Amino acid sequence: MVVDKKKSRIPPPPTDPGIEGKRTGKDESQSPTDTSSGMSDQDDDIPIPPDNTPTVTEELNTLQRAWRWKPKPARYDPENPPKFTVWMNMLFGFAACFTVSNLYYNQAILNRIAESFQVSFEKASSVATLMQAGYASGLLLICPLGDLFPRRPFIVGLIGFTAMMWIGLCLTTSFEAFSAISFICGATTVTPQLMLPLVGDLAPAHRRASSLAIVVSGLSLGVLVARILGGIMANYTDWRNVYWFGLGVQFLVLILLYIWMPDYPSKNPDGLNYFKMMWTIVHLLFTEPLLFQASLVAFLMSAVFQSYWTTLSFLLSTPPYNYSNLVIGLFGLIGVIVIVTAPIYSRLVIDKVVPLFSAILGLTIELAGIIVGTCIGSFHVAGPVIQAITVDVGAQFTQIALRSDVYRIQPNARNRVNTAYMVMAFAGQLTGTSVGNRLYAQGGWVYSGSLGIGFIGFAIIVCLARGPRETRWFGWSGGWAIRRDDLPPRKDQNVPPTEKALEEAAGAVDDSSDTRQERQR
Repeated sequence: MVVDKKKSRIPPPPTDPGIEGKRTGKDESQSPTDTSSGMSDQDDDIPIPPDNTPTVTEELNTLQRAWRWKPKPARYDPENPPKFTVWMNMLFGFAACFTVSNLYYNQAILNRIAESFQVSFEKASSVATLMQAGYASGLLLICPLGDLFPRRPFIVGLIGFTAMMWIGLCLTTSFEAFSAISFICGATTVTPQLMLPLVGDLAPAHRRASSLAIVVSGLSLGVLVARILGGIMANYTDWRNVYWFGLGVQFLVLILLYIWMPDYPSKNPDGLNYFKMMWTIVHLLFTEPLLFQASLVAFLMSAVFQSYWTTLSFLLSTPPYNYSNLVIGLFGLIGVIVIVTAPIYSRLVIDKVVPLFSAILGLTIELAGIIVGTCIGSFHVAGPVIQAITVDVGAQFTQIALRSDVYRIQPNARNRVNTAYMVMAFAGQLTGTSVGNRLYAQGGWVYSGSLGIGFIGFAIIVCLARGPRETRWFGWSGGWAIRRDDLPPRKDQNVPPTEKALEEAAGAVDDSSDTRQERQR
């Protein structure tokens, strides 16, 4: 029997509009054909297009993928890790130069800042103080994180954040906002102090000092460029152009590092507790004799360095000299000597002898120059000139030697070791500024110079109290030999003289050439 479906269809039972309205959420007063709201029941049958708007989670995942993406030259291959070349070393030096410059652009233009914001000179000088205070905070609180995070995204992220905040310094018209942003930028401008331990990780032991010297020279050049360029640009153009220049070079550094800086894994992939990590800095300082010795010497040297350059302007601006600010500022060009000679000296001397010998040699040079400068500086300009040269040269040579030495301590904690060393050095700068100015006010140039003689003399005693191979706090066990014990064997004598000279000059002979020469033997 065939049933006609059309005839057998049973109509649905009638429904109460009120009940149906309550169930569907529609207003009872609206009929199925009511179009007062611009909608009808027929609209329910229209398919709703899918919502293609990305969710917050999808946007975060996209940003994470973009952040984690790396150009091919920067990708890490554990089977063939990237080698530390001289060009990578130069890139780190360039980055250190134009990031540390952030701290010193304002020092030459504080008077222009005061005029622009209509504040007193004393209040304007707080900008430089806040920038340095931020840098000290970053040294203590941010730098240790280099032992926890992978260095590439950490360094690139800090530079990117600083550059974005730097835009505020270029645009703001509020002195309070300008001061606050200066503090923040000072705190995040610690990337050079992250690169130095990284160079200590990557450079071969027998080339560590010369590799560090290139980055240290970049730091010295950055200070010089910032002070000179800031003064010149502010003299002939608007002072804001100095900050626009700083913004441009920061983005240039960011792009170069993003393309060429290799990605290295975290030194502590299992993670570290931040507060325990901070306590480790204090623990290392008082349980590692080498770190304590080097940090104490760094404290004394930094105090002498800062005391000299702080009181020099007082000496040269008064009789018998009466030099202008321009002439006094030109004394800063003496730092070019250090920039040029530090890598060469490190390659020829520090890389070949125990670091303690290089440190004592640098301190001796500095002590001799301070004695000459203190004795004749009050009446002859040769005194401060000789002292400026020897203080710069001796301090940098000693610093490079000490850094290369302390980076042998606990490779997985090099950033914390560097933090302990730099905090002591920064404390020395504060001490040198306050004590040096106080002594100069009491007894003039001879008094402040005597502080330098006493501090450097004590630093030499600290070096002599513990030998280069001593494991205890005092003594000279392990021998008096000045040649390093970890130098690689001499290269094949059949290497052409020209090639050997190029290798010595560049300091970047890769391991593949060494392996090839070993096979030739």
